[in-house]
Amino acid sequence: MDLKLLAVFDEVYKTRSVSRAGENLDMAQSSISIALGRLRRHFGDPLFVRTSEGMQPTPHATTLVAPIRQALQLLRGITRQQAAFEPSKAHRTFRICMTDISHLALLPALINRLRDVAPSINVEITHISAQTPKMLEAGEADLAVGFMPQLEAGFYQQKLFDQDFACVVRREHPRVHSRLTRNMFKRENHVVVTAAGTGHTLVEQELERLGVRRNVALRLPNFLGLGGLVASTDLMVTVPQRVAEALLRIADVKALPPPFELPVIAIKQHWHDRYQQDPANRWLRSVISDLFLE
Repeated sequence: MDLKLLAVFDEVYKTRSVSRAGENLDMAQSSISIALGRLRRHFGDPLFVRTSEGMQPTPHATTLVAPIRQALQLLRGITRQQAAFEPSKAHRTFRICMTDISHLALLPALINRLRDVAPSINVEITHISAQTPKMLEAGEADLAVGFMPQLEAGFYQQKLFDQDFACVVRREHPRVHSRLTRNMFKRENHVVVTAAGTGHTLVEQELERLGVRRNVALRLPNFLGLGGLVASTDLMVTVPQRVAEALLRIADVKALPPPFELPVIAIKQHWHDRYQQDPANRWLRSVISDLFLE
């Protein structure tokens, strides 16, 4: 049993995919299949069964994953086979969980930077959800970027920037001009975007604390089409500042400061402590943090 077979087992277990395991290990799909065949013969078990949801582990594979990962960690430390990550030569896919704010504030700059320094690296984005902590822990995602106060024990974090809020209405709104007052805010009909990581719960809590009731005419699950919606109606929406800046670029709208102080949210990148010293993960974190220090 050599180290590469154990690495193949671990990567297929994490990704539930032969092709993704090959990408991450820089191995051909056929080589991954051959390695799986050797593993199955050695353990006398199918280990992974192809289903509609990918390569699912058998009960025996589930019992093997913890000792195999311990063995990998020990072997890599003893043999020093964990080489430094070379982004210019690497062929792999990073999987990042993001909120809508991160899509707007980070993704374009990240893609441009990767094309310059790591042209063979690809990125796969998934949305922040209740499964994000488990995905980070299992290695199914490399990073999570956004406003995620629920990530606590077992996770590292680094603040990228602070984010305040703005109120957005169409440019020629008949009642809201260059200044927004409390009475205007309470009088208008509002859109509320309920996507995770938008800070909308904090806004609602603060409005309740201030005794401000707003007329919520529409609730949306995400920011998709929000610019066109606001630009063609008299609705008002309160969104993080960077979302407001993106809406200003794509729609005929204007952004105004809220008529009262709202909480500031911290946008952070999060990773599991298993990957604190992983060279590839460390490199990706440094690229993302550098984008906000420039």
